[in-house]
Amino acid sequence: MVYLKNFIFAPLQISKMEYREIVAVTGLGGLFQLLATKSDGAIVRNLSDKSTKFISARLHNVTPLESIEVYTTNDNVRLHEVFKKMQDQEGSIAIIDGKTADNTAIKNYFKSIFPDFDEERVYVSDMKKMLKWYDLLKANDLLKFEEPAAEELVEEGESKASKAKASAETTEEEAPAEKPAKKARAKKAAVETADAGAEEKPAKKTARKKKTEE
Repeated sequence: MVYLKNFIFAPLQISKMEYREIVAVTGLGGLFQLLATKSDGAIVRNLSDKSTKFISARLHNVTPLESIEVYTTNDNVRLHEVFKKMQDQEGSIAIIDGKTADNTAIKNYFKSIFPDFDEERVYVSDMKKMLKWYDLLKANDLLKFEEPAAEELVEEGESKASKAKASAETTEEEAPAEKPAKKARAKKAAVETADAGAEEKPAKKTARKKKTEE
């Protein structure tokens, strides 16, 4: 799995938990709800026992689940996309217990729900962690992943269309400006040629006059 670093957290109000608030903390097992951040660390709540504690930034790194990516044979995918596959297929493919299942069974499970997994870079330890996290998220009713609203998609489309139109208009405005530049260069070259020709003629006449005198 890929852990994205240098993520900036904003203080969160203590309320009903959402997936975007859930973080993993290095050195600590399980998952946590991020409650607030300070200059020297963060305050988190354990999803398992609901205990609240302060974690030092010098000792731990905090990574939001929504920022984690999983290696695949194609483009990497967000972790929640794997959870969504597990959730959607739970009716036909039972979730296995990462604590008791052997490595082969765990690999076969993930291969059945997500064939694009890159087996060389997604280790069994990562798969066991995903199974554990899935159980914690499910127990806390956190398998709800935000999708872009239809209005946001329309606004995004309109924004792209506006940018494309502006780019086209800019291109049209800039294109005619190049022609006068080319004409100016051509005119300048013509002037230089004419001047050069004008300088040559007197030289020829002088030579002719000198020959006559001789």
